[in-house]
Amino acid sequence: MRDNHEGGCLCGAVRFKTRGKLRELIFCHCSQCRRQTGLYYAATNVLDSDMELEGADQITWYRSSGEAQRGFCRHCGSALFWKAEGLDYTSILAGAFENATELEPGYHIFCADKGDYYEINDDLPRFAAGRD
Repeated sequence: MRDNHEGGCLCGAVRFKTRGKLRELIFCHCSQCRRQTGLYYAATNVLDSDMELEGADQITWYRSSGEAQRGFCRHCGSALFWKAEGLDYTSILAGAFENATELEPGYHIFCADKGDYYEINDDLPRFAAGRD
């Protein structure tokens, strides 16, 4: 698996590079993720110390709860990041990466909030709410 990846927003105002191993993909079906993306989040994460960010001043951070905030490009609206308070890593939406990431699917969270307009058709573990 490659340990370096690049990506960014649709318009190019925000760019990032990651170093090191990325976590498997987590698919989040909570109502906030569905509202922001139109379906559900598919995200990995990287240690903050292993991410270089260009255009940080072009990111708008929206505090979606008392525990976390979501980062998106202020120009094109691309959803890019999810950041929990006090943690040393940032979740990155899988679709923001430019090239093949070789990311492996991990599991589904907040399945109790899943929209009624799609099905989860895989054998990955499912959790009604979050997972530690």
